[in-house]
Amino acid sequence: MESTPTPPRTPDTAASTSASSAHRPGGGGRPPDGPQPSRPKQTDAAVQPPSSAISALGLTKLFGRTIAVDKLTLHVPHGSFFGLVGPNGAGKSTTISMITGLLRPDAGEVWIGANETWSDPVAAKQQIGVLPENLRLFERLTGAEMLQYIGQIRGLKTEVVLSRRDDLLETLGLQDAGGKLITDYSTGMRKKIGLAAALLHAPQVLFLDEPFESVDPVSVRTIRTVLERFTESGATIVFSSHVMAIVEDLCDRVAVMNAGKLVSSGTLADVTQGQRLEDAFIELIGAEETDAGSLSWLQRSPD
Repeated sequence: MESTPTPPRTPDTAASTSASSAHRPGGGGRPPDGPQPSRPKQTDAAVQPPSSAISALGLTKLFGRTIAVDKLTLHVPHGSFFGLVGPNGAGKSTTISMITGLLRPDAGEVWIGANETWSDPVAAKQQIGVLPENLRLFERLTGAEMLQYIGQIRGLKTEVVLSRRDDLLETLGLQDAGGKLITDYSTGMRKKIGLAAALLHAPQVLFLDEPFESVDPVSVRTIRTVLERFTESGATIVFSSHVMAIVEDLCDRVAVMNAGKLVSSGTLADVTQGQRLEDAFIELIGAEETDAGSLSWLQRSPD
């Protein structure tokens, strides 16, 4: 087995979700400038939220004068393939970052199963795997070395890590790239090694932010099969994407966000009301189709 080099001091995102600790929201410090939303009533830590894989209660985040997420309350049932959709700037990635403990909310609480993310971050993060949109990896490690290192962070036994590492590399078509430095990986390969890192410890809840971006069609089919089997085993997936056809095909439940607010949430049938998800989405966010008539100069007249 290759010796694992000492990793850089800056942790990768997937690893940091289990290794880092965080302060409870609402602590000290100067409040942000701009409009201040009313702080939701906090849930007593001794009181269990509804029996869900994820419970977000009154989740709020401000960036300066902009309210990115506004008092969002969301429940994700166990074993669901849950789609989170919305236009650019709707607050999807911010919501996922707060739920997974990567970004501290200004108000509200988040539960992963029975663990509140910000009062017991280690216990909450032990249950989750994360493939973020802005993926950070150990550039000077090989793919195999990175998986070994993350397995060590997760506290897995060496023989378990090596077995799962080899299984994931083979299944995701990275067996030939396992010995290459990640800095030489393509964007699609980075997505796949990031997914492998998120799955390595067999989490109860998996968060995926645009997982199919820049991934080739063959790998997309393989990843879809892996994810479908994962939910069939009772695990939960929260999946964010702009590609409505993929969300509609994969997810059994969906939530629509717009301007930081939850517009609709429920089963796919409840949200779409017999329409295609794309049509229901456009209607729910109140978007109007842009008239392309101003680009008439792009239309060539027949010779």
